[in-house]
Amino acid sequence: MSLKSVAVEGDAGSIETSIAFPPKATATGRLLLLCHGLPLNTGGGKIASHQLPELAERFSVEAGWSVGVASLRGVGRSPGTFSASGWRDDLTSVIQTLGKDHDGIVLAGFGFGGALALAAAVERDDVRGIATLATPADLASWCGPPVEFAESCHRAGVVGSTPLLAPDELVDDVLALDPLGSIAALSRRRLMIIHGADDRIVPPSAARALVDAADGRAELRVIQGAGHWLRPDPRMVATLTGWLDRMR
Repeated sequence: MSLKSVAVEGDAGSIETSIAFPPKATATGRLLLLCHGLPLNTGGGKIASHQLPELAERFSVEAGWSVGVASLRGVGRSPGTFSASGWRDDLTSVIQTLGKDHDGIVLAGFGFGGALALAAAVERDDVRGIATLATPADLASWCGPPVEFAESCHRAGVVGSTPLLAPDELVDDVLALDPLGSIAALSRRRLMIIHGADDRIVPPSAARALVDAADGRAELRVIQGAGHWLRPDPRMVATLTGWLDRMR
């Protein structure tokens, strides 16, 4: 199975997007959209989304869902420069384009992508569920000092021809996503919070804070022995696949 490229236009240009379709015999007609995070290591932003196509194909086969992957502005081959509001606009464009051909959408966001997914879902009634994976609840602590955060964005390679926002403005834009406020506002949605017990980048307390803010409406799975990078962990795949199965 291979992924099919899909044309999605955003404010900053064409958003690199692909989708894996399940075998016809198992197809549910539903869409899972994987949302990459913002790795702040050197060059990490450029490959953030390119680590997900293999996972998309796996979920497509095992869960029977169509699975989309998009590179938001400044990532992969998508033009533009990172900003939280820009990424939110891009994600909305992808949801609108891919959602037309599917009956129900679920978002699964890794790291910062989970905060982005929660914020985007607040304004989208067609999003039936959101899963967060190693997602920070306190974005101020996650960003750290504004100047250092801006420098990290430059090192990550998510700055294109458009200048990055000024450091304070950049961080304020990130903080506007407000994961705790977003998850509290998502009534009547399915919510899954997945976190590694040994995550040294985003502490497991972040997962518990998200669950508390959801007022008992979110499922929590803490994976023992797992760190921050949950993508290759088969227990994460099994947990998310089982959660998707229960939505049928």
